[in-house]
Amino acid sequence: MTEPYAAKHYSARAQDYVSSTVHSQGSDLDMIERLVVKKELRRVLDLGCGGGHVTYRLAPHVGEVVACDVTGPMLDAVTQEAARRGLSNVTAVQTPAEELPFEDGGFDAVFCRFTTHHWSDAIAGLREAGRVLSPSGTALFIDVTAPPSALLDSWLQSMELLRDLSHVRDYTVAEWAALLGQAGFVLQAVGTHRLRMDFESWVARTKTPSERVVAIRSLQQAAPEDVKRYFGIEADGSFMIDVSSFQVMPL
Repeated sequence: MTEPYAAKHYSARAQDYVSSTVHSQGSDLDMIERLVVKKELRRVLDLGCGGGHVTYRLAPHVGEVVACDVTGPMLDAVTQEAARRGLSNVTAVQTPAEELPFEDGGFDAVFCRFTTHHWSDAIAGLREAGRVLSPSGTALFIDVTAPPSALLDSWLQSMELLRDLSHVRDYTVAEWAALLGQAGFVLQAVGTHRLRMDFESWVARTKTPSERVVAIRSLQQAAPEDVKRYFGIEADGSFMIDVSSFQVMPL
């Protein structure tokens, strides 16, 4: 199989995501931990684990965490960090979300945070998540979501793509609901909060080339007032995004 673009793109960026403040903190991580604590879950999946921050929260409370990602160096960094933290129940598997090498119903829970916007085929990845989830299991998907306004949506996707060429799409909440339904999930709860992105660390984390950093700043400075207001664009380029969580169970 040809190496996915995202895997090539993130190979040199792995350690930046392990140490990322935005990725290592947040009320959504607290929510993930609450979903597993005292549940005695045997085996859970961190789908598109990135820097492994979901894995580190899950591991003390479950039998085994399978951390899977399409990027080999990212998994190496996660394995090393898990060992440093004394988490001996973490297994790393390199695979795209759309082709999971796991048996049907093999996981008590599936967690997926800040990765779906990289998938080349979101519905295929979600269906795979549903396939490997136990019929009595639960899943939680968390990602940046686009505003319903076409204007605001276009500006968000433009900034995201200039910053990170592996970006596919930040879906709207309505699009998420439709995708999850098509993938065979029942939506139990949806929550949205706002998250401030510090511009300097945002572009440093993805090693965005200077000419594209200039392009993003040019876009921001030329944006209509509605765009500047919604995203709270600051003088240094920092801005606000919407992050949504979708708790689901199989049909």
